[in-house]
This record gives sequence, C-alpha cells and structure tokens, in this order.
Amino acid sequence: MDIFPLRRITSQRVAENPYWEYWLDTYRLRDGSEHPYHYVHTHGSVMVVPIADDGRLVLVRQFRYLWQRESIEFPGGGVPDGTSARDHALRELQEEAGFAASLVEHIGDFNPMNGVTDERCSVFIARGLVPAAKSNDPIEETQPLLLTESQLRQHIADGTIWDGMTLAAWALFIARQTS
Repeated sequence: MDIFPLRRITSQRVAENPYWEYWLDTYRLRDGSEHPYHYVHTHGSVMVVPIADDGRLVLVRQFRYLWQRESIEFPGGGVPDGTSARDHALRELQEEAGFAASLVEHIGDFNPMNGVTDERCSVFIARGLVPAAKSNDPIEETQPLLLTESQLRQHIADGTIWDGMTLAAWALFIARQTS
C-alpha cells in the first residue's frame, strides 16, 4: 500500500511574532475524515560552523530559557524575512561570537523538527575568521568558546552539548569531511 499524502483542506494563521507564525490547518485522511494540524512556520534559520586558523571550532555559550540552563551551540538564529541565509549566517557569527569570516561555504540544510515546523535550517562553514565587534543584544547574551574537535566530541558524548540544531549541523559537517 502506498503512503497516502495528507491533503490540506483549510489553513489559517492563529498567531505571529517577529520570529515565527503559528498555523492551524485541517487535512483529510485516506478514509475521508478531517483532522486539525498545528504547526510553526518560519522564514528559516542558519547555523555556522566557524573554524579558526588553528583548527579550533567557535561555539557560543548562552542561557536557554525553556530549559533553564546554559547551552553550548554553534552561532545561529532565525532568518528575518527578506534576508538571505548566507548574509544572516555572517550576521549571526558576528553578533553571537564576535567574528567576521572571509570564506563561507553552504554545506547543507535540515529541518529541526519536521512534525512541528516547516523550518529549513541552512548550515555554513566559516573560515578566515577575524575578530569583529560583537553586538550587545539585551535578549540574547552569548560568550564565545573555542574548542578542539576532540573537546567538542567529548562535550557531545557527555551531554554538555545538547542543542539539537548544533548536533545536526555537526553531523552535516562530519558527513562533509568524510565524503
């Protein structure tokens, strides 16, 4: 039996803010019954895997409100409407980590949670890093952290790095290195 594609019957935006929109669709199953589907729509996001000249990786430490704990992550964030993913990746690198990059390469895309959001996260490698003025965002306080690949792997293994988008970006980076 083929997998039946769910058919959208209705769609309405329920709420919005500068970062995302909350939608409620109605869809139809194979048996003809209709059901609600709630999801988050975004304009996308970016993650940057910055590599310093000495080979260390630049991550940022920040506090994550929903988990009430610190998180170590690659720089990244939501892409504002009308901004290219590449340009926003460079902006996030500077705003969160305090670096500019002379070389930026797109290495892939992923969806962070495909049953909940239609978000596409674009992942970039950044090289040729030079210090740049870090912005002071009152909503998002970050501190740069340089790790060797071995340290990063250890932090993943022991649960210190637990952010799913960072883990997905790292998987794309590793796949790129081994292919």
